[in-house]
Amino acid sequence: MALLETAIVASDWLKAEDGSYRSRDTAIIASGAGKLVSGTVLAKVAATGKYVPAAAAGSDGSQTAVAVLLFPVDATSADAKAVIVSRHAIASHNGLTYGATINDATKRAAANAQLGAVGIIVRQGA
Repeated sequence: MALLETAIVASDWLKAEDGSYRSRDTAIIASGAGKLVSGTVLAKVAATGKYVPAAAAGSDGSQTAVAVLLFPVDATSADAKAVIVSRHAIASHNGLTYGATINDATKRAAANAQLGAVGIIVRQGA
């Protein structure tokens, strides 16, 4: 019997959001970002206005976490439309997925603080 992969769903990380879906926005995920799962922490590239997985360093906006992807998308070879959580929400750190360069507790804490600055509170635990 093969092991089944468990898909990440919004309820794994999104614990509360503002009523009437005011926490959500639509966005474009930049081509080349790859296949992203729900809970991917995103940054907005200043020059294009498109979103990419947040990075630990940069100077184009990709270094500042500002949103979390609500539903999975495939932006491997083309831009992809997406729904993001961009404000007034509570997230569990357990379900969040960070960009490849956000690879230790210090960098995750910095990204979580950036999310807090836009009103997305990241809590430890469930």
